[in-house]
Amino acid sequence: MYQYLTGINCVEDLKKLDNKEMNILAEEIRQFLIDSVSKTGGHLASNLGVVELTLALHTAFNSPKDKIIWDVGHQSYVHKILTGRREQFSSLRQYKGLSGFPKRCESEHDPFGTGHSGTSISAAMGLAAARDLKGEKHHVIAVIGDGAMTSGMAFEALNHIGQSRKNMIVILNDNEMSISPNVGGLSSYLSKIRTAPIYFKFKGDVENLINHIPAIGKSVFKTAEKAKDSIKYFFLPGVLFEELGFTYMGPVDGHNYNALYSMINRIKNIKGPVLLHALTQKGKGYDFAEKSPCKFHGVNPFKVKTGEPVSDNAALTYSEIAGNTLVECAKQDERIIAITAAMPSGTGLGSFADKYPDRFFDVGIAEQHAATFAAGMAVEGYKPVFAVYSTFLQRAYDQVIHDACIQNLPVTYLIDRAGLVGGDGETHHGSFDVSFLSCVPNLTFLAPKDGLELEEMIKFAMHHDGPVAIRYPRGAAKPGDGKSFNSIELGKGEIVYETGEGALIIALGTANQTALDICKELKNDNILTTLVNPRFIKPIDKGLIIDLAKKHKKIYTIENNAKIGGFGSLVQVLLNDHKVLKEVGVFALPDKFVEHGDTDILYKSLGLAEYDIIEKIKNDFNFPTFFNIAMTK
Repeated sequence: MYQYLTGINCVEDLKKLDNKEMNILAEEIRQFLIDSVSKTGGHLASNLGVVELTLALHTAFNSPKDKIIWDVGHQSYVHKILTGRREQFSSLRQYKGLSGFPKRCESEHDPFGTGHSGTSISAAMGLAAARDLKGEKHHVIAVIGDGAMTSGMAFEALNHIGQSRKNMIVILNDNEMSISPNVGGLSSYLSKIRTAPIYFKFKGDVENLINHIPAIGKSVFKTAEKAKDSIKYFFLPGVLFEELGFTYMGPVDGHNYNALYSMINRIKNIKGPVLLHALTQKGKGYDFAEKSPCKFHGVNPFKVKTGEPVSDNAALTYSEIAGNTLVECAKQDERIIAITAAMPSGTGLGSFADKYPDRFFDVGIAEQHAATFAAGMAVEGYKPVFAVYSTFLQRAYDQVIHDACIQNLPVTYLIDRAGLVGGDGETHHGSFDVSFLSCVPNLTFLAPKDGLELEEMIKFAMHHDGPVAIRYPRGAAKPGDGKSFNSIELGKGEIVYETGEGALIIALGTANQTALDICKELKNDNILTTLVNPRFIKPIDKGLIIDLAKKHKKIYTIENNAKIGGFGSLVQVLLNDHKVLKEVGVFALPDKFVEHGDTDILYKSLGLAEYDIIEKIKNDFNFPTFFNIAMTK
């Protein structure tokens, strides 16, 4: 099927091909990507856009001696294919299989583990500084997208590198997209560069001409260098990167292998930091991905011929419910503002952006800014809502505390992708938000058990005078039963199921759905239970939990957050403080980073599947009987 791809088992094999063969290989890689990702799911559009760039990097440099760092890393599939991992691609994002991101433990060609945007330039600077301290000689290359370049951390790194003058290369992969179309001043700046590349050709022609003037050429050129800035500003709207201390090269066609290879070979010998600007197309080579790069950024398994998903779940996701509810609330209150950090579609805010464009703000990949920006709007009487993935809110922790909670401002955080998220693995699991937010004063923190409860919690937040966080998982939402719904009251939980005073089970958020099945199964073994939906992580329903804990023989909590500092810990502290000295069995994520894979498989591997919890509780209730028998004997 493939003429050249099956012969590429390491980067050295790649260097045997000529330009014509390399272009054929590029098309074979695209077909391989489409076929593979259609089966496993994953990040397709971004990888289709970096095929020629990855080929050029691996032919011009010598990995793993030369260090190539992929920002975010969701565009590293081609890199993995070329570095000996092609035959493992059927396991991509599967349990115990290939990661969807670079991992140091996976290959010597992955010098730095990534998963969040904006980190590559800082990491590359660290590697370059270490190289120089060791007296070593190799190249360090950071590949970063124009979306990730909007990250404040990326600018901090650029500033440091420009000042230090380290020998390193930054490749700006400019496809005009992150997950959604890019926004902001940098995006506009790059757009102008794309359409006005004449300066670079002009600059090269002038240098070449002056340098070849007999006898006086070199001295004239040194004088002309003083006028360089005037030429730049005349032909370009700005020279940001050169002003930061970089030698800027480009823009270059990111799908022209020959041009890329020639340019990279040219810049790798330039002293000091260099930034190469490559223009690429997200989704290139697959019509559906080219037309809908947002849709094909991260996809579930799909049909190659139609681009449609293999399974079509008609149920609304928690993200969609959050977005729809926010639109309904905004109809009633013009003070409601929606904010995203480059994730309008992922967080369900697309409908809000369409309906209320003047009240919708996409700040780019800048979570810290988003959090403080929201606080600033709250000071002026607005009700800002920052919708963000749990794992990305970690980046704005100081801003949540310092700028919103200390001032007790009415900012709402819709924390999407809480708990385990599956194929994206440890860099994307929302495992820590309960632990790092439940300790923050003034913050009201909730978790819904189903879609209906999420709607009502958002409505509650819109009327609450103070900061509110609501955490919910990825995926389809259980609708909820409106007939038995109890309204949301500050700090009040609810009893969901009650058959007796054997085991008290307090299950946080959507863990309630599993817990209800557990209670029903335990009843078959004559273990009577009470199931509580706490609703509020903070303020916790002290009265309800203390009263029930005193009556029940055993107490258990279930959650999809880290065990250390999680909801179970809060219950333990609560009971201890009120002298209810009973052991609390905590079912939560262990003290380790959980790998990627199907969530059902992951929970089973961690001993947190429904069956595991049932068996543990049954054993606890049987233990006294076995113990007494043993003592009698």
